[in-house]
Amino acid sequence: MTTKKTQKNTASFTVNEIRDKIAKYCAYQDRCHWEVEQKLTEFQLIPEAYDSIFIYLIENKFLNEERFVNSFVSGKFKIKKWGKIKIQIELKKRKIPMNLIEKGLKTIDETEYQSTLEELHNKKKTSLKSERESWKKKMKIRNYLLQKGYEADLIYEMLNKA
Repeated sequence: MTTKKTQKNTASFTVNEIRDKIAKYCAYQDRCHWEVEQKLTEFQLIPEAYDSIFIYLIENKFLNEERFVNSFVSGKFKIKKWGKIKIQIELKKRKIPMNLIEKGLKTIDETEYQSTLEELHNKKKTSLKSERESWKKKMKIRNYLLQKGYEADLIYEMLNKA
């Protein structure tokens, strides 16, 4: 029986190499400051190197918190059909300032928001056709829409219309 020793590959990089790696990381997809901070901790940099990389990323427009918020809000709403509450919670997890979160959420068109909520409601309602008890069906729809991050008052209004 042979045993293999696993050894961590601890490659060392120059500050410029790390800077270029992080720039590619940011160019691939919009990132927020917190995500870049998490990525940079892998490299165990001295504070001066860390600061110089951050300054480079911001000055060369690889890192822009407002742009990140706008693309995050747009993507999560249009693609994943998340509600404003869920989007806000996820942005808070990424340590985004509240003023930027509010500004980003204002970019969602209210008419489109309402029609997306109706679309999700109808889709869930259709999937629950076999459910016999109407109150159970309403509770399942309500829970689904809450989990998607929509506001309770909008859901309540929708369920009472239906």
